[in-house]
Amino acid sequence: MYQAIIKPSFDFLFSVIILLCIFPILLILTILLFFVNGGKPFFLQKRPGKNEKIFTIIKFKTMNDKKDEYGNLLPDMERITKVGKFVRGASLDELLQLFNVLKGDMSFVGPRPLLVAYLALYTNEQARRHLVRPGITGWAQVKGRNSLSWEQKFEHDSWYVKNIGFITDIKILIKTVQKVLKRDGIAASESDTMERFTGTNTA
Repeated sequence: MYQAIIKPSFDFLFSVIILLCIFPILLILTILLFFVNGGKPFFLQKRPGKNEKIFTIIKFKTMNDKKDEYGNLLPDMERITKVGKFVRGASLDELLQLFNVLKGDMSFVGPRPLLVAYLALYTNEQARRHLVRPGITGWAQVKGRNSLSWEQKFEHDSWYVKNIGFITDIKILIKTVQKVLKRDGIAASESDTMERFTGTNTA
């Protein structure tokens, strides 16, 4: 009942309300990032959602597209703009995903949608994260976000799938607000972004 009807209804209603309330903020961020990113304020990428259905996620673009002499993108840390660093640090880059929630591709709470390339690398247990809609925030995010290893994140995702419920979602939303205000767990140990997932050694 909760997962099939109440949760999607909550997602739709509150995504509409929040988008209407924060529209001025979205407009300002779009204008700022338009100028610092050479006319490209948005980041669009294919991600797997519930039942591994592919959708296009939208976020604010926090990195420019500068490349080295060989045409390869520079490391993430060298491409994050000053505005982008602030936007990412305050988790403002996630705001546009409210449109994904509005469309039904995502939920407020659920496992974070990762790269399509990771689908072939998951163990059977890790793949359970796709039994529910991905979320803007999730159990793994409030338990440590980028400070966790991939395996720890997937364990938390699996826990959420098994324990999904109204009380669980409310706890995660409250903890998310606390995390954002404290800017806790935003970056990995030595960089602002996680290393790519290459699979779990089950030997």
